[in-house]
Amino acid sequence: MAPVDHKTMFEIYREQDYNRAFHCVFFTELDEHNRGKEIARAAAGETIYSGFVHDHLKEPAREIILAIVDELNDMDEASASMSPAEIQRRLGDFLA
Repeated sequence: MAPVDHKTMFEIYREQDYNRAFHCVFFTELDEHNRGKEIARAAAGETIYSGFVHDHLKEPAREIILAIVDELNDMDEASASMSPAEIQRRLGDFLA
């Protein structure tokens, strides 16, 4: 039997309401208590980037993802964006 590739699905998204803040969610880490709420929040937002990271590299990948979210939130409203190619470049070898 082939080995299972353990990976964690994540999404960086932007709220559509007045705040327009950027957030990230790691879907495969959600539990029964917050799953529905977090998925609904992400689904209501604008997807900036989504993908999978290798489980064994999840913690360093999380640091980079959170840094990207912080950077986006620190930009002014008019210039708050980052291309998917730039996000992919920054995540590099962490992506599954």
